Amino acid sequence: MIAGIITELGPWSWWILGLVFLGLEILIPGVFLLWIGLAAIAVGALSFPLWGMAVWGWQLQLLIFAVLAIAFALVGRRISGSNLESDQPMLNRRIEGLVGRTATLEEPISEGKGRIRLDDTTWIVQGPDMPAGSRVRITTAQTGSLTVERA
Repeated sequence: MIAGIITELGPWSWWILGLVFLGLEILIPGVFLLWIGLAAIAVGALSFPLWGMAVWGWQLQLLIFAVLAIAFALVGRRISGSNLESDQPMLNRRIEGLVGRTATLEEPISEGKGRIRLDDTTWIVQGPDMPAGSRVRITTAQTGSLTVERA
């Protein structure tokens, strides 16, 4: 049934498939279906002059489609420059961004543990014993606690 529809539509079947992928790219953005859709349209363009030839079977068409889809995706990735580097590298790594900052001890460090307040958060800190009100610098950050030294 599907083979009959594809045979009836001829090269237009690739164009329709390409437009479906481009439409899906609009609904599910990610700039990946774009390249697959363009590859299908390119195979459709190649199919117009080659459709009646015996060598232009579905196997060759699928092979060319696969090669073009991969090639278009690689070229598109290079053109778009999507190396995903941010101008704010610590944006989603908040705790690592605290290293080097200074703060005032809110609770004294006794037996190696105390608390500081940075912005709107209270953090557990580790370091040498110091009284409340001492200025400290954050030296390392690990999940859940910070290591400090006298500033």
